[in-house]
Amino acid sequence: MSRYDVLCVGSATVDMFLTIEQSFSSLKLGDKVLVKSVDKRSGGGATNSASALAKLGLKVKTATKIGDDEDGNFILKELKADGIENIFHARSKQQTDLATIISSTKEKDRIILVHKGASADLSAKEIPVSQINSSWIYLATLTGKSFHAAHRIVALAKKKKIKLLFNPSLYLAQKGKKYLSTILQNTAILVLNKEEARALLKTSSSNFEFLLKKLQKCGPQTAIVTDGRRGVYALQDNTMYSLTKTPNVKIVHTAGAGDAFTSGFLAGLIKNYSFDDALRLGQVNASSVIQHVGAKNGQLTEKEAKVLMKKYNLQINTKRL
Repeated sequence: MSRYDVLCVGSATVDMFLTIEQSFSSLKLGDKVLVKSVDKRSGGGATNSASALAKLGLKVKTATKIGDDEDGNFILKELKADGIENIFHARSKQQTDLATIISSTKEKDRIILVHKGASADLSAKEIPVSQINSSWIYLATLTGKSFHAAHRIVALAKKKKIKLLFNPSLYLAQKGKKYLSTILQNTAILVLNKEEARALLKTSSSNFEFLLKKLQKCGPQTAIVTDGRRGVYALQDNTMYSLTKTPNVKIVHTAGAGDAFTSGFLAGLIKNYSFDDALRLGQVNASSVIQHVGAKNGQLTEKEAKVLMKKYNLQINTKRL
């Protein structure tokens, strides 16, 4: 089998976006709330990252388990439209993962309700070893039985000399560095937002230099911590990078922003961009996604990203540690 660029491992979900005009703080138990709009999209760490990487011109496959239901068919149809193969062909008896994202136009914030079904039903025995032949593995969150499958994939990556990017969600980061130690010790790039980084390290610190150093000591060669509109911080080769002035764009929805940033950054490295420009590519991709509803809407092509990188001229500061 010919080598491809990235295998994206994690969940595939159907995302229901509900928008309300009331503030969350005004709601109380028993309220009946009118919903302004409803949108159905696909999401999840595996498919969000795969879609973004494919749009940036890379050869990508996914490793995610879906249910034998209409939601699963919906996800596969979208993957096929993007030219992405899912290497796990067996369908689960569990329902395809579902996420309901409730957004308030008043507070510009969200609540996400997640049901983990099929994605947590992956057995290590179901992994098609011959299909794992990429240059990189983008490992998002796998829980339940599937967490053991994640360990198997990490072991295969080590054996086959495949580089690993790890981007766990908050509820996996909350398990702590000891629980995730095997994965962290085999990770080339670790990407977390500030809340996830603090949860992983069991700290309340907001000092990014402290967070990055502690994360790097867990095993990753490169540690990156994002902080929404306040920027991005990274540590590689004893140099700390900080991008603190992000594009001033209207935020419509933040779902998928983290996956867009991480995918953009990884695509930049694979395409031999400088570390600075890879950070810029990730940032403009995230800034585009947050202007749309849906975790994949607004993902950029490489040509579109280069135009925005030039337009915004994002400044990155460096500091030797």
